[in-house]
Amino acid sequence: MTEDEAQAWLQEEFDVPRETWERLELFVALLRDEMQRQNLISKASADSLWGRHVVDSAQLLRYAPDPTAGKIWLDLGTGAGFPGIVIALLTPYHVHMVESRKRRCEFLNEVIDRTGISNHATVIADRLENIDSFPADVISARAFAPLDRLIPLSHRFSTENTVWLLPKGKNAVRELKGLSPKRQKMFHVEHSLTNPDAGILVGKG
Repeated sequence: MTEDEAQAWLQEEFDVPRETWERLELFVALLRDEMQRQNLISKASADSLWGRHVVDSAQLLRYAPDPTAGKIWLDLGTGAGFPGIVIALLTPYHVHMVESRKRRCEFLNEVIDRTGISNHATVIADRLENIDSFPADVISARAFAPLDRLIPLSHRFSTENTVWLLPKGKNAVRELKGLSPKRQKMFHVEHSLTNPDAGILVGKG
């Protein structure tokens, strides 16, 4: 997927209003600038930021519940803002982004402030195990931990209706097989739009 194709897909899929598009562009510009000071994404993917990161994040919305007001999206290990910032820019979800690294938290808070999404986007600057539980409608984790660690760490934030959206790259099936049979039944694998060899684990419960 080229950068032009990525942007065209976003426009077609979400009918992105001009103001939202400008916020997405600002986020990308802030990210490129911050990359001069800290390693936020791999240098190899910097030239395909819209495809490898923005669309890769936005595609998760195809499997998420309708983002009506008040619904909570919990993003684990948000890092440079993927998918948390992208979800907050495109939807009214209340997005809680868990990130323990101080400099990345500072960057995320700057993006939230500069893009004007502070009314429904929050950075939780701590390790997940230190955070009090709350029920989430969606739990996502793009590069947080292997599945056999991720589920035990984060399951206390889920309800029977929680949707799990976990991009796992080429390891999706292998990681899923590492879970107990009961946990395996929670999930199925969807192919990633941005990489046909990559999988997204979609689960409920």
